[in-house]
Amino acid sequence: MIDDMFGKKKKEIDEDFVKTEVTKIDDGDVNVAMRNHEEIADKIINSNMLKKYAELGKVMYGMLRDYRKGIYTDVPWFTIASIAFSFLYILNPLDIVPDFIPGLGYIDDFAVLTFALRFIESDLHSYLDWKLENSETEAV
Repeated sequence: MIDDMFGKKKKEIDEDFVKTEVTKIDDGDVNVAMRNHEEIADKIINSNMLKKYAELGKVMYGMLRDYRKGIYTDVPWFTIASIAFSFLYILNPLDIVPDFIPGLGYIDDFAVLTFALRFIESDLHSYLDWKLENSETEAV
């Protein structure tokens, strides 16, 4: 899947591009995203993306981690695939706009993350609500 995602160049990143690519994500891709968490987090932080997106990336990773552990399962596969796709796209240095291009290299990464967040916003809210309820239960 990863080779397919980046083998073909598309001139425009839009919602249709992200939706199409998300449908190609499989369980192996989720594993790759999980294994490369630190590198992905570093790219988000070092790309000078807004701090908000770095924090959302942490929440997305937490959801992915809890899903993989089997402790948070009330989430659609499309949401898990959207997170994995976003992380894999960010991880790839030679995506549509190569990351080494100063000032422009992270614009496409930012766009993919923004579109994915639009798709999964309500699921992220549900996950955060679940985390709050779960932490209150553990604290008692």
